[in-house]
Amino acid sequence: MTIQSGQSRRALFPENEPFAYGWAETGGAHEIYYEECGNPAGRPCVILHGGPGGAINPTMRRFFDPKRWRMMLFDQRGCGKSRPNASLDDNTTWALIEDIERLRQRVGCERWTVFGGSWGSTLALAYAATHPERVDALVLRGIFALTKREVRWFYQDGACSLFPDAWERFLAPIPEAERDDLLGAYHRRLTHSDKAVQREAAAAWSRWEGDTISIRGPEARPSKFNEADFAVAFARIECHYFMNGGFFPNEGWLLEQVPRFAHLPGWIVQGRFDVVTPLETAWRLKSAWPNARFNLVWDAGHASTEPGVIDGLVRATDAVLRT
Repeated sequence: MTIQSGQSRRALFPENEPFAYGWAETGGAHEIYYEECGNPAGRPCVILHGGPGGAINPTMRRFFDPKRWRMMLFDQRGCGKSRPNASLDDNTTWALIEDIERLRQRVGCERWTVFGGSWGSTLALAYAATHPERVDALVLRGIFALTKREVRWFYQDGACSLFPDAWERFLAPIPEAERDDLLGAYHRRLTHSDKAVQREAAAAWSRWEGDTISIRGPEARPSKFNEADFAVAFARIECHYFMNGGFFPNEGWLLEQVPRFAHLPGWIVQGRFDVVTPLETAWRLKSAWPNARFNLVWDAGHASTEPGVIDGLVRATDAVLRT
């Protein structure tokens, strides 16, 4: 999937508003905020945000032609408008997959397209492995399998060598004696009983990702990374999932499941200079999944708003409509 010489890049579709929204009960303490956008008679899809804990935003609707798609978006447990905010109780990958299934039944479709980037790609792959009969296609960006290697690269030893200035800020809340296990050190602070301790750690954790997300520099950092409420939910939930290995049965489980959905059509869009979720994992997924179209964007990092990533994702959602 490449752009031919002289072919212009696609842009986002026009802004569009939900035609329905609300909170779905889960049978437990959590209530999930959801939106339905686009054409109520269009092809159904579910859009999975990143993080974990990142929350939906209006731009996510704009990768799909609103005249031809019926889009379901939701804030995953503990984040965005879902309730209770920043809660880690009963917050696992498997609980999120159950939430997706409840929302599919609410939409009333047998199968739908699953779209996700970063952690959204992780959740999309886990859902496809668990419910392949409910998926008609996958559109993925910034592939993340939540392995120890990937987590260590970004939170301990790897990306720090490319962003020493941002890394210095990430280290600031953690004493020297605890820096040999930064994930554990942050987890202790993000689950601390003192909310001020949580907020300080959350601000540093969230800024680190915001500073590294785009090759366009810190000015491309989404404003939400500077918001205290967003940062606390984002950092607490991310760290919770990473400390628990994504709640997968074993290291490498996600890519081991590719044969369960390898018959499905898929589109993978990956920035060459993605520091948050480096190319290695996307390459492994592509190698194991012959039916997936692979688009390596040479002038992009991790952000979904990089021009080349927008182009790849818009072309992918249009291509799904032709399958």
